[in-house]
Amino acid sequence: MKLKKTLKQLLDLHDTTQKQLAEALSLSPSALGNYIQGTREPDYGTLIRIADYFHVTTDFLLDHCQTPAVSHDEELLLHIFRALTAEQQEFYLEQGQIFLRQNRKKEASCFLSAQPEGRDVS
Repeated sequence: MKLKKTLKQLLDLHDTTQKQLAEALSLSPSALGNYIQGTREPDYGTLIRIADYFHVTTDFLLDHCQTPAVSHDEELLLHIFRALTAEQQEFYLEQGQIFLRQNRKKEASCFLSAQPEGRDVS
C-alpha cells in the first residue's frame, strides 16, 4: 500500500509534524507513526479524517486511480496547485509553459538531426 508514501508527502507539503497531525486527528503518535511506517493501516473512519484534514480524497491517500490516465503524481500536482494563491498558480502555470516550449524545441531539434542529409523537411 502506498499510504505511507502519500502521508509523508502530505506532511512535508503542508509543513506539518506527525505530532501535530496526531493531535488534530485525536490519534496517538504511535498509531500515526505506524501508518507512516506502513506497519499498520488506519480504519475507514481514520482514513476519512486524514483525507478531510489534508483536503484530498481517500482514493488519493490510497493511490487508487479509477482512470489509468491520471497518475498519483498528477493528482499530487493538482493538490499542490489548488493549495497555492492565485498569484502563485499563475506563476506555476507560466513555469509549466516554459517547460513545454523547451520540450518542443528539443523534439524539433532531434527530428531535424535525425533527417538524412540533403532532404528538405519542410
